[in-house]
Amino acid sequence: MKKVLALWLLVFAATIGYTQVKSPEQFLGYKIGTRYTPHYNVVNYFKEIASSASNMVKLEEYGRTNEGRPLLTAFIALPENLSRLEQIRLNNLRLAGMTNDKAAPDEKGPALVWLSYNVHGNETSSSEAAMLTLYELVNPANAKTKEWLKNTVVVIDPCINPDGRDRYVNWFNSVVGVTANPQPFTREHSEPWPGGRSNHYYFDLNRDWAWQTQVESQQRLAKYNQWLPQIHVDFHEQGYNDPYYFAPAAEPFHEVVSPWQREFQVQIGKNNARYFDENGWLFFTKERFDLFYPSYGDTYPIYKGAIGMTYEQGGHSRGGAAVINTDGDTLTLWDRLYHHYTTGMATIEVSAQNAGKLVQEFKKYYDKARTSPPGEFKAWLVKADAGDRLTRLKQLLNRNSIDWSYANAATFTGLNYFTGKSESFKSVTGDIVINANQPNANLVDVLFERTSKLSDSATYDITAWSMPFVYGLTTYGLNAYVTATSKDIVVPAPSQSVAKLAYAARWNGMNSARFLSELLKKKVKVRFAEQPFTANGQNFEKGTLLILRTSNAGLGDKLYGIVSEAAKVADISFSAVESGFVDKGFDFGSNKVHMLHAPRITLVAGDGVSSLGMGEIWHFFDKDLSYPINIVWSDELRGNVLKETDVLILPDGRYSFLSDKAQNDNLKEWVSNGGKLIALEGTVAQLARGEWGIKIKEDKKDEKKDDKKDDYSVLKRYENRERDFLPGFIPGSIYKVELDNSHPLAFGYDNFYYTLKQDDNIYEFFKDGSWNVGIIKKDNQVAGFVGSRLKEKLKDGVLFGVQDYGRGSVVYLADNPLFRNFWESGKLLFCNAVFLVGQ
Repeated sequence: MKKVLALWLLVFAATIGYTQVKSPEQFLGYKIGTRYTPHYNVVNYFKEIASSASNMVKLEEYGRTNEGRPLLTAFIALPENLSRLEQIRLNNLRLAGMTNDKAAPDEKGPALVWLSYNVHGNETSSSEAAMLTLYELVNPANAKTKEWLKNTVVVIDPCINPDGRDRYVNWFNSVVGVTANPQPFTREHSEPWPGGRSNHYYFDLNRDWAWQTQVESQQRLAKYNQWLPQIHVDFHEQGYNDPYYFAPAAEPFHEVVSPWQREFQVQIGKNNARYFDENGWLFFTKERFDLFYPSYGDTYPIYKGAIGMTYEQGGHSRGGAAVINTDGDTLTLWDRLYHHYTTGMATIEVSAQNAGKLVQEFKKYYDKARTSPPGEFKAWLVKADAGDRLTRLKQLLNRNSIDWSYANAATFTGLNYFTGKSESFKSVTGDIVINANQPNANLVDVLFERTSKLSDSATYDITAWSMPFVYGLTTYGLNAYVTATSKDIVVPAPSQSVAKLAYAARWNGMNSARFLSELLKKKVKVRFAEQPFTANGQNFEKGTLLILRTSNAGLGDKLYGIVSEAAKVADISFSAVESGFVDKGFDFGSNKVHMLHAPRITLVAGDGVSSLGMGEIWHFFDKDLSYPINIVWSDELRGNVLKETDVLILPDGRYSFLSDKAQNDNLKEWVSNGGKLIALEGTVAQLARGEWGIKIKEDKKDEKKDDKKDDYSVLKRYENRERDFLPGFIPGSIYKVELDNSHPLAFGYDNFYYTLKQDDNIYEFFKDGSWNVGIIKKDNQVAGFVGSRLKEKLKDGVLFGVQDYGRGSVVYLADNPLFRNFWESGKLLFCNAVFLVGQ
């Protein structure tokens, strides 16, 4: 009798927590789906459930956004699993070979199902669905979910992008009436610039998983890589006329995607389809959303051993709270969130039914990675550079838990990525080695692959991202593992002392630019050398920064402290120079040494401007350079603004004032009077149409086409209409750019640079008075897909140039050197444009 009573008391104690669980409607005070929930209340609801169902839910704050909003993960498990959550996590890492202990992993542990919501802020139904999903997992009346939780631990990230979500939700709630208007032409369906899709700095967080340039990604991936789930779902929304999309994904699949990962996507898709069929809901699979680019919320988990998937519900941004689609049906917020709730639950269900197989295949994935890694090479040796690019690459590797070590002194033979030839070379102190036989072998292979192998060219994003080209680092692919390595090297501290005359700092990386930024903010006068020179037996290249005591006499003895502090912040060294009479080159009083003036920079934002392009530049100045800029709306760029501007930056966009002759002429006058205009991407093409002096290079073949009546090339098959664009398609391909590194725009570079080409714009070579700094010649494509019609066009033209314009200058950057802030080798080029050109 005592045993029965004790058992009854135990059951009662376990269920008493359940009885206090509130539904979203009970907590929020309105039926979920009738209005949007601000992020703080999503957080409050998760806290409420974590408190009232503490035996099943553990809530963790893993970080904060740029605007200070909390980032959360909720772990949902049966009490017996929640109590040993840390053991489950460590066991999962043992399955992946990612721990240092020798304990054998338990292959019968629960499968980890990770559900991520609202990475795009204006795809808002998914955070609402997250609340309903959480509730039903702990709802005492829902016996099915308790059965599923016997074999799974569910992780919910309710909102990856709180800043973007609140930007959209706060706007929408400010314009919607008592009853949502479903007419798609009304104002509540027309979101203002920049929209809520992106984060605070207007970055697309769904392109940032591998690169981790954003604070949200850095904090989330640190947490994700501590767990490594078997299942990951990334919830999205698409146009409101589209039916629901779920896995299996479309081609191209990257070749490292395993047969099991392909197979189980089909199983999950069939289970989702079962529920959609029962309800008469439309859906599609195997179209549009591929598994190739490595920095998505589906592909990154796949390259980390999971079954990674994107789920797309119709309705983002223009869906409002209700919208009439082209079928004449009204799609409501409730419909959208309930579809997401349904696929989330169906995914947990099929994962629970196959938990044993999921865990076993997860272990096989990592076992194979260590013992039989994929790819062309057994190892990669990356050469140390004079600047900081290798330091930045090592940071990326660390953030992705990729093993690397320092190469010991030796002679190797390997394939040089830059020349494409097998070469013999010697390693030196600072070179690093990345062996392929490691747990993250698949991700390493994807990140370092020289060429992309596409099973289908109709891909959703860029097709080339090889790290040696992205970072501009000489890299060799090796045919054997490298065992003679070291985890640490001793780097002697630089000797720095007070100088009688000047301090010199080399211009060879982003740290140099950050150093300059710190000095200019402190009102230090800085010069730079146009030509190489030798002083005190040391060689200094073009662009070297010079801080002369005579120019900064007002700072007195404080100068050394200011320079030292700036060097510490920027993590660079500098040298004391005792005489302006150099050993070789031009003396410091020469006209080949130029004074740098701290520029007043204006960045244009607003209607017509690419929010992504503008955000990259804003983030770059704020986070990378820490240099102040003025951001103005595009329709407020007038004479009073230009008077306070030395450098005007026009990101990618289509500017109405450039199409207005009077305003265009006013801008030309400002440049002619000494201003510097920096134009990026599509803006360069608009300047070309505005007769600024740069000309788009036309495709000569198109001009020479015969107008023969029997030209069969115009005949198309209807069934191929969605692929007819491919011959003129370039989603993102790497080209080798030949640089004139005697020009300040290319200081700090060798005589080449690798650019990401995303359009077919190329420009005619400049003639007198302008400078062809970065050009592409014949056969300069390195990696990625380029449509057949564009291959002939994209050659023998300029991509990066400088035009002397009166007393001012125009810098043309036809390709984006700051692409998604991960194209590290382009950042110094942009700094050159801002600080050095025109000085």
